Amino acid sequence: MPAPYLVLERGTDQYGYAAFDGNYYWIPGTKRHDVKVLQYAKHLMVYRNRMLLGHYRIPADGIKNKRIPPEGQQLPSYMPKNRKKPTTKQEIILRSAAKEIDAYLTFAIKNGVKQKNRFIRALYGLYCKVALEVFIKTLSRALKYRITDINTIERIATLQLTTGNVQLPLPHIDEQLEKRAAYIEGYFADEVDLSVYDKTEEDDDG
Repeated sequence: MPAPYLVLERGTDQYGYAAFDGNYYWIPGTKRHDVKVLQYAKHLMVYRNRMLLGHYRIPADGIKNKRIPPEGQQLPSYMPKNRKKPTTKQEIILRSAAKEIDAYLTFAIKNGVKQKNRFIRALYGLYCKVALEVFIKTLSRALKYRITDINTIERIATLQLTTGNVQLPLPHIDEQLEKRAAYIEGYFADEVDLSVYDKTEEDDDG
C-alpha cells in the first residue's frame, strides 16, 4: 500500500521557488508554472503535468524561511534579493485576537491555502479594515462553510456590514472633558451670533 499523502497546488515565483509551510523549495528548470505538491510525512514530491520535478526532505519543526533544493541537486548560485519577509508577526496578531480567528487559521493552513504568506497578509489587511466583531463573524461563517478564498471572505465581510446585524462599538467619551480648562473657558464665553447665516439663507432664496 502506498504511504498516505496530501495533494497541494502551488505556484512558482520568478526565482523558481514554491512556498510550503514557511520554507521555499527550488523547482529545477526555467519554467514558472504551477506545480502539484505531494506531501508525505517526511518528504515532498513535486510534479508538473505528471512529470516528477524533485524529491525534497521536509525540515525539522520550527525551521522557517529556508531554501531547499531537490535531493541530489544544488541550489542556484544567485540569491533572491527581494523576497518578502514571512508573515509570522501578522499570524501571531490574528491568532491572539480571538479564539475563532485562531481556529479558522488552523483550518485554512491545514487545508493547504495557496501561497500561505499572501493569504495571511490579505487576511490581516481585512482585519485592520473592519471591526473585530465583523471580522470574527466573517471567519466563523467561512469556517462553517470551509471557505479559504480571500475574495469570498471579503464578500462575507461586506455582507455582515450591509445586513445591519452588527452593533458597532460606541465612541469613547472622556468623562474628564468638562474639567478641562479649554472646556471651562468656552462654557463661560458669550454665545456666538449666528444670525448672519440666517441672512445668507434669505439672500439665497431671493
